[in-house]
Amino acid sequence: WRDKNKMTTILGIHLVLLGIGSFLLVIKAMFVGGIYDTWAPGGGDVRLITSPTLNPLVVFGYVLKSPFGGDGWIVSVDNMEDLVGGHIWVGIICLVGGIWHILTKPFSWARRAFVWSGEAYLSYSLAALSTMGITAATFVWYNNTAYPSEFFGPTGPEASQAQAFTFLVRDQRLGANVASAQGPTGLGKYLMRSPSGEIIFGG
Repeated sequence: WRDKNKMTTILGIHLVLLGIGSFLLVIKAMFVGGIYDTWAPGGGDVRLITSPTLNPLVVFGYVLKSPFGGDGWIVSVDNMEDLVGGHIWVGIICLVGGIWHILTKPFSWARRAFVWSGEAYLSYSLAALSTMGITAATFVWYNNTAYPSEFFGPTGPEASQAQAFTFLVRDQRLGANVASAQGPTGLGKYLMRSPSGEIIFGG
């Protein structure tokens, strides 16, 4: 456990494996049958991604977005070209970083900064897993490009819309005037007009 050179070699091997995994998705999407695109014309279809986004300004623009408010960080990816292009970039970074870690020894500042023990490696790994876990959970909850609702169920906003529609239909059948009923806030209980003029579900 205390052999620092061996530990960074193991780290490099893991990064190379992650890079290979990323490129497996790219190969599947671009050359081996394609990948399901929920936004394809006709209500979603499997298609080949022939021109993935390789522009680093676009791909890394997602990383630089705020995770709060309406920006959505990397979870805001909304087309398969950007998603596959992101996997190309991640694959390259993982492969290059992995090979670099295999071929080099830890710098002196890294030797001093990190604790080199089994317990420390476990804690570093758990921190990485928790970060990836919360990112994946947020993707599943909000992004139906990466996780199509057809396979993974509705996103949070879709489920909210479905619930609002269910109650609208139920209460209309019970005799409520859904067009004019107001909720406790004075806004439409079932239907209201958005600032841009569309009729939307109330709340």
